[in-house]
Amino acid sequence: MTIFSVYIINKAGSLIYHYDAPNTTRPAVEKTFSYPLELVLKVFDEKVTVAFGERDGIKVGHAVLGINGIPAEGRFLKDKREILEVLSSEKNYPINVKFGRPPLSINERIMLASMLHSLFAIGSQLSPEPHSSGIRTMETDTFKLHCHQTMTGVKFVIITDPKQGHVDAILKKMYEAYADFALKNPFYSLDMPIRAELFDNSLQSVIEQADKYGISNI
Repeated sequence: MTIFSVYIINKAGSLIYHYDAPNTTRPAVEKTFSYPLELVLKVFDEKVTVAFGERDGIKVGHAVLGINGIPAEGRFLKDKREILEVLSSEKNYPINVKFGRPPLSINERIMLASMLHSLFAIGSQLSPEPHSSGIRTMETDTFKLHCHQTMTGVKFVIITDPKQGHVDAILKKMYEAYADFALKNPFYSLDMPIRAELFDNSLQSVIEQADKYGISNI
């Protein structure tokens, strides 16, 4: 059982804190191709991504992470060659290409936080009952999203393994850390990004102990 990520979103929908577990890795697929490449690639958000042609675990949306062991840096390789030019030249084949989902940029995290805030509000409006709490969980085959909104409108969102238990208790412990080490910090302004080492340490302690021992021992 694992907690992958934590997002804290203020009442206006802005991301004020995020945390990724250090042991969280995104799966990658490495394969040697012959010419021509049987995938359609496009540049999206300065990354060379798969637009069409899923195969061998390579999915639409995966980005090129490296070629022949040379890491990718956006749409270029680390040696400054343009990825699409390298892949379009027959003389470079056979060629080994690594595909996967790169780490989210801060801009992507901000955009996702805004989308989650909007989905939460939509969930509240769609409910046939008044005063709905909004979206509390969203589940896929590989992860589960849990959302808890406080009385002040701040949302705690955690991404976990689908089998992670005691999530409500974990969210409560995270809120206690927020109240103790962010809200009570005289240098912290409400709804602004949280930059407090004590809060970082407390949140990480909650996550590590929940992963290792279960919530009963936190």
